[in-house]
Amino acid sequence: MMKESEKKVSKNRDPNLAFMKAMKTSEALANIVGSDHFLRTEITKKLWDYIKKNNLQDAKNKRNINADENLLAIFDGKNQVSMFVMPKLINNHLS
Repeated sequence: MMKESEKKVSKNRDPNLAFMKAMKTSEALANIVGSDHFLRTEITKKLWDYIKKNNLQDAKNKRNINADENLLAIFDGKNQVSMFVMPKLINNHLS
């Protein structure tokens, strides 16, 4: 067991300002999440809501997202992308 004096003290971190900046969506991304200015975290949440609502997560490999007509424009014409590649592709549709 750790003694009280041996516990690590957590430092307060400053929030990453990139996540706090409202971003404008491209027309293709606006078809999915809306055309207002959103925080990156809100865009990601709305996109995941869309994916789950339309059952676009691959049944065999949950890490892959199957593109529908709206997502094809976001995914550069790819029929399927990994959830780990998706943020990079979304970033191309933000300004």
